[in-house]
Amino acid sequence: MTEQNHFEIVVVGSGPAGFTAAIYAVRGGAATALFGGVAPGGQLLQTMEIENYPGFVDPVVGADLMQKMLKQTQRLGAAVFQESITSADFSARPFRLKASSGKDYTADAVILATGAQAKWLGMPSEEKYKGKGVSGCATCDGFFFRGKEVAVIGGGDTAAEDALFLTKFATKVYLVHRRDALRANFRLQEKLRANPKVEIVYDHIPEEFAGETKLTAVMLKNVKTGAPRRLEVTGAFIAIGHTPATELVKGQLKLDEGGYIVTDDHTATSVPGVYAAGDVMDTRYKQAIVAAGAGCKAALEALAFIEG
Repeated sequence: MTEQNHFEIVVVGSGPAGFTAAIYAVRGGAATALFGGVAPGGQLLQTMEIENYPGFVDPVVGADLMQKMLKQTQRLGAAVFQESITSADFSARPFRLKASSGKDYTADAVILATGAQAKWLGMPSEEKYKGKGVSGCATCDGFFFRGKEVAVIGGGDTAAEDALFLTKFATKVYLVHRRDALRANFRLQEKLRANPKVEIVYDHIPEEFAGETKLTAVMLKNVKTGAPRRLEVTGAFIAIGHTPATELVKGQLKLDEGGYIVTDDHTATSVPGVYAAGDVMDTRYKQAIVAAGAGCKAALEALAFIEG
């Protein structure tokens, strides 16, 4: 292993957690590398407006915020690789990592900030219409539904944000939730109720997606009465949660029943020298500022670890 391929701290993943971890690590004097994948930035690359991240008077586009973090990380001297880590060996130090380029790297400490991916309903008809009306990314595909009626499936913050975003293009947005109350925060619920384009459909679940070559309808069922309802829509956006990206560490780190990395209050995992931050370990908040805070904690802990 050449010296060029060894770093004191390696951050796997980007987004607010990864970038903050790298920023604090390199400012702490550690030789630091961040592996952020082909498009560093994480889930916020898909967020159009962020108005609750401190320091921005006006709403900031997620991709713009991530670009600022990327440039800040590079300016401070961290090595940023636009590739992924495909395998890791935490059985001995220095830890061994293999990148998607095929190159091997070693690290004295590792911070995992791999985030979480959107969940799907798992229905055969959902799979059939993916890319033909069914989408998991409203900000990616919303533009294509200008002047159309669409549905969003879910009841949390992501679903509410997706529904509001889609009102910029669609003439009508149905927000379909299986319970009789949304889980989204109060401010978002206020915005939903105030928007004349949004209709919240409580107590319903999707039963089937329908159409010939492209989506033309979503078949719903009332969970209390069993009564069917048909929504004539050309777009359906799935926003029901996320699955943590932990394939890399399964069998090596302790995970909870949902697959999230288990950490202590200081972001330490079950392996000394390995830390986790952001949505890959956060089962509750899913907020950029919380992820950034966890990234800061992980870097400070990793710095203390390598200093002995």
